[in-house]
Amino acid sequence: MSSYSRVIHHATSILCSQRGSMDFLQLHRKVFQRFDITEEDFWYIVKRCSRFALVRNKEGTEELGNDCIVVAKTSLRLCKSYSKQDCYDCQQLHLCKYFVYGNCRYGKGRGQCKFSHDIHSKHNFPLLRECTLHELHEDDLFLLLLLNDPSLLPEVCSHYNKGSGPFGACTFKEQCTKVHICQYFVQDDCMFGVRCKRQHSIDEYSHRMLEERGLSCDIIRDLPYIYQNIYRLNSNTADSERISEPISKPLIQTEEKNEICLHFLRGNCRFQEQCIRVHFNLPYKWEVYDGNGWRNLRQMEEIERAYCDPRNTFSPCSKPVDFQTMTRGPCPVRRLSTASSVTKPSHYILTTDWCWYYKGDHENWIEYGQPDDKQRITSITSRELEMAYLEDNTAEITVMKGHRQYYLSFQDMYQRNPKHNTKRKVRRRPRFVSINEVESKTAR
Repeated sequence: MSSYSRVIHHATSILCSQRGSMDFLQLHRKVFQRFDITEEDFWYIVKRCSRFALVRNKEGTEELGNDCIVVAKTSLRLCKSYSKQDCYDCQQLHLCKYFVYGNCRYGKGRGQCKFSHDIHSKHNFPLLRECTLHELHEDDLFLLLLLNDPSLLPEVCSHYNKGSGPFGACTFKEQCTKVHICQYFVQDDCMFGVRCKRQHSIDEYSHRMLEERGLSCDIIRDLPYIYQNIYRLNSNTADSERISEPISKPLIQTEEKNEICLHFLRGNCRFQEQCIRVHFNLPYKWEVYDGNGWRNLRQMEEIERAYCDPRNTFSPCSKPVDFQTMTRGPCPVRRLSTASSVTKPSHYILTTDWCWYYKGDHENWIEYGQPDDKQRITSITSRELEMAYLEDNTAEITVMKGHRQYYLSFQDMYQRNPKHNTKRKVRRRPRFVSINEVESKTAR
């Protein structure tokens, strides 16, 4: 595990030990006790890594970018079909739900549970490793799942939060299968505090219901704060896009300034030094952050060639670039490129032609809109996917292939079969352009 990954792993462990969230500055101080990492570099990691969500602290100010809360995230879920013994190969965890709840009766000397209690099983370990969660303690992993898997916990009762009386407007009262807790407390916005007539902790009726569902007393005790973090993940993640950088010169530039100037490539940029885009002699540029700034990587064409092949997760160099985490060893890596070809007229040269692939049945990668080994073609092409992605990179797109329907999630980069709940990996990679091709096109 690289130093970069170890920082992420350690920060995740800290968050999970704190019920899933912590103020950014407090988290940095905790991480700094083990890793010599500046606040700016840690901000860069947290803001960029999909393991974390940044949400505004309600007590904070609007100006300070580092005045926010970090919440732990994961795209992993428990497989629902596994509990029905109806799934053998999917991209979700095969674990006993009650084991995750910390209260499986078969784990207490009452015989062997027919569902897995092994997070490092042959099925689970590759999934955890892919998400770099394979070294996380199982208690931390379970907390992460409770925060992110909506199937594991009951909802907060909305009727309880209406009307008057000890049960609000909930007609099920003590028999309700949802949790009776103040929704404003969950939203971290209750103005009444200890004087609130709604519960800010789990009452005896909800406690009994949750115990019957199999949740341990330790988890039930922490549930009010877990629900707060679930709300933050579900409702406030958009704030992370509006949080300003806490440093004078951001490590992550805006998308426009990360774009390579097409006019410069053609030799006719009239803005010269004042151009807001990057001037470079190729339509792509690979850079590594060395602690002081971004530096060009050597063997750039070879790195690009490897990256354009969806089968590759690493570059072939002696110090390989990890295309999954965009790191080289402990250092962050980024790829700059020209504008996407779908955003420019067709006569523009050296735009970036992004291709979308899904993983086939034989470890091969198939481009959308191209036939698979059975000559089946998806209903949507790479170009159409790219246009949809640029319009909303968090959307879920419906894709048909033959008579089967799939959902493609841009956020998780998976194609899901809703009938069998199986997933296929999806990758977005550019079409390779060699240095010779660039020289040939710009010489015309």
